[in-house]
Amino acid sequence: MKEFIKNLKFAWNYTKDQKLKLILLFFINILAIIVSILMPIYYAKIMVELSNNNLFNLFIVAIILAFIELARSLINYFNRLIAQIIYKDSFTKIQIELGKETLKLENKVMEENGSGVFIQRLSSDASSLADIFYNLFEYITNLLAYLGKYVGIFIISKIVFLYVLIATILLAIIEKVRAKKINEKDKLVREKKESTSGFIAELVRGNRDIKMLNAEEPFINEFQNKIKDANNELFKMQGIRRKYNLLSSILNNILDFIIILIMIYLLMKKYLIPVNAVILWNYSSVLYGVDYFGRIVDIIKNFNLSAKRVFDVIKGEEFSKEKFGSTHLPHINGDFEFKNVYFSYKKEKVLKGLNFKVNANETVAFVGKSGSGKTTIFNLLCKMYEPQKGTITIDGINIKKLDKDTIRGNITIISQNPYIFNMTIRENLTLVKENLTEEDMVEACKLACLHDYIMTLPKKYDTMIGEGGINLSGGQKQRLAIARAFVQKTEIILFDEATSALDNETQEMIQKAIDNMKKDYTILIIAHRLSTIINADRIMFIEDGVIKNEGTHKELLKNCESYKHLYESELKSRK
Repeated sequence: MKEFIKNLKFAWNYTKDQKLKLILLFFINILAIIVSILMPIYYAKIMVELSNNNLFNLFIVAIILAFIELARSLINYFNRLIAQIIYKDSFTKIQIELGKETLKLENKVMEENGSGVFIQRLSSDASSLADIFYNLFEYITNLLAYLGKYVGIFIISKIVFLYVLIATILLAIIEKVRAKKINEKDKLVREKKESTSGFIAELVRGNRDIKMLNAEEPFINEFQNKIKDANNELFKMQGIRRKYNLLSSILNNILDFIIILIMIYLLMKKYLIPVNAVILWNYSSVLYGVDYFGRIVDIIKNFNLSAKRVFDVIKGEEFSKEKFGSTHLPHINGDFEFKNVYFSYKKEKVLKGLNFKVNANETVAFVGKSGSGKTTIFNLLCKMYEPQKGTITIDGINIKKLDKDTIRGNITIISQNPYIFNMTIRENLTLVKENLTEEDMVEACKLACLHDYIMTLPKKYDTMIGEGGINLSGGQKQRLAIARAFVQKTEIILFDEATSALDNETQEMIQKAIDNMKKDYTILIIAHRLSTIINADRIMFIEDGVIKNEGTHKELLKNCESYKHLYESELKSRK
């Protein structure tokens, strides 16, 4: 119960501004209780008046009953309406905060857990939190209505009350066992759902690559295994429900039969009059209220599990968040330095005491074999990862002291495989600059050699480009990502194999655009094709996690055999 109260307080944070609606919902549910208790009494009166052939009294009772039925319909309507409004507003707030906190998670957390873990929390778990107060009101209302019926049974017949009480205890024991077994299975079912959700996301996002790899069959086989595994676990949980529902149904039929025998006996002995027998029969539905008790237990356990999973993302310690400093620089010059930086991905050492400095408005290229740590440098500079040892400074200040806006608001990274959002071209650009003008947008796309292609599209800049930019070629995606960088106009621009998917002619054009930006921005480039970086102010050759050599293109050809070998290999491959 302590855990439930704690979680209820957590959920209350997203519902407390709905106090008036909750109070109104409370009073509506009180009315629902009164109506549910009155209905059997008036139905019994109709039975009596029919047997007495008293048409006038029957008419009066029928009118009262009609008003009660109307009241019940209106109560149900407004009950659902208010509950849905509360749910909508609470669900929205929870999802928004979950979305914000998910974006604060460290990259390694996302990589280690997969997207399915967070998709489930953003959807079904958030829904469970938002719905808790309505669910509690609904089930507690029904239980209170059943309690009122228990009182009614006690007043009418102590014998029937004693029987109903014993039957209720018996059903409650069965329900407790059922709830325990369901709860044990539910956690496993959720874990399976998370795994399946993650795989579904891969199926959708990697659709094109799966086809290109001709990997549909093995992928579907794996997908099939995951789906079957998850659905089998769900089926097992439903099987527990089916068995206990069957047991409860049979037992309820037996108990109903017994109560009829008891009332027949009481009527024969004149301990009970017919009208009260009818009321008792209607009130005997309290036996089904045990099921409501079980559902409340299910709701509480489900809610506690969902609350923990949401709490772990928003405020918990299970998933580590990115940490930034408090120092804010409204403008940076754009120089930075790596001092004795070490970094490992799990057990794989990538950077081993890396040292270098880049001056503001300098264009520097990084060259080295795959896995030498080039992309890691960019990730560390953007604070996507934290170095295990050493310091990184921007304008002489340790980036650990700088706030998020100072770092990421002044650095743009264009990767080899940029993520393009399932929006229009215009929205993909305004996403990074909300007040983007039409002129600036067109200019950025022209610099990125994309404008002419956009103008051939039916909806021009308002064309939807599909999830992950699926309607664009690899080169077009890279050009759109480059246009986004030109729109941002940050002090530091990082090109991580950003022109690898472009043809030679387009690459030359974009290379000119980048060259035109030199001296105004600090530009870092990782390039597979060395021909694209020969005009860099400096080229750093990375090997085994450290800078082995640096200089201009001509200097490295003279002083660095490894660089010379790479360059000559590239020249040969062009022939």
